[in-house]
Amino acid sequence: MKPQLLCCLLLGLLACQPAVQQVNWKTLGAKTEKGYNAVIEIPAGTNHKIEVNKNSGTFEVDREDGRERVIDFLPYPGNYGFIPGTLMDKARGGDGDALDVLVIAESVPTGQAIEIQPIAALQLLDQGELDTKIIAVPTDSSLQVMHAVDFESFLLEYNMAMNIIQDWFLNYKGLGKMELQGWKDELYAKAEIEKWMLKSK
Repeated sequence: MKPQLLCCLLLGLLACQPAVQQVNWKTLGAKTEKGYNAVIEIPAGTNHKIEVNKNSGTFEVDREDGRERVIDFLPYPGNYGFIPGTLMDKARGGDGDALDVLVIAESVPTGQAIEIQPIAALQLLDQGELDTKIIAVPTDSSLQVMHAVDFESFLLEYNMAMNIIQDWFLNYKGLGKMELQGWKDELYAKAEIEKWMLKSK
């Protein structure tokens, strides 16, 4: 095959692939026209605990006792990251970080942003501190792997997926380290995002 023809074929294939947003995540706010932004730290199917470095703004594998932190459990069941333009202020009962989000979709690369629609919130206790995980799907239907649009459809049509996500978060740090507080609907999830949004965004 001629190099020019191969190049055209590759470009055509790439043009057909749905893309996630490739932008400077630090300039993103939480809200979008159709939903909210999520910035991915840990792609679905990954065991390395990747986090954004608050000082440099780069994405790095977290270190524990001088070694890279690798989750000693099944890989992440979705794309894990945060809602940009949010800060869970410690003075208001937060943990000092941006709001966590799990995006149910095929693997999204570290550092990329994707527009999401919250469908639920999973509430956990981590060392006695409330730890809320926003559960979301992409707003772009071509990126969706399940068609839950709200908490009711998630609960009724994808109940086993809910159970898998719940069990994963309850056990990924080890038995008994996390405690279940319960599930909340999409309205609660959206209100939680709004609650922690930075006013300047």
